[in-house]
Amino acid sequence: MTDNGDGTAKPQRASRLAELTDASVPTTSFEPSTIPPVTPTVPVAAEPVDAVTVARREFARLLGEFRRTAVLVPFDAQGSLWTADFNGVRWICAFSDEEALARFARAQGDADREWAYRTILGARLLDVMVPMLPGPAGVALDAGSDEGMVFPPVEGIVPDAVAVDLGGMR
Repeated sequence: MTDNGDGTAKPQRASRLAELTDASVPTTSFEPSTIPPVTPTVPVAAEPVDAVTVARREFARLLGEFRRTAVLVPFDAQGSLWTADFNGVRWICAFSDEEALARFARAQGDADREWAYRTILGARLLDVMVPMLPGPAGVALDAGSDEGMVFPPVEGIVPDAVAVDLGGMR
């Protein structure tokens, strides 16, 4: 037997999907008063974020950015990296660009001489150069400017072997 006269046999059994679509489904109408109200859910932070946590996150972001950025490190008159000693810590002076280095040179009263410098990745300064210096050392970025920042010789910034132990102060 053919269905449309085209020679195709009619299926013997309907598929299960067809049974589902053919089944009569009772319709239920809801009155507006019987529909439960929908309350949108707003995600709530597990803990309140305090100012110290915010500051630590911002510092971690800046540290990561510094580690991925090439900075300018000037040399002193003897051909060594320009460093400064302050409170028992030796700071490698690094600068974000030539303008920052020029401002530093003017502030030092030494803008007339030619300043030799090298471009070094921030991570290399912290991971390789700092451990080569005697005693505790860190990096001072754009020293003397309002935008300056220091990366001190503590755990999480410099290699643990040369980090200063803060004695539980965190």
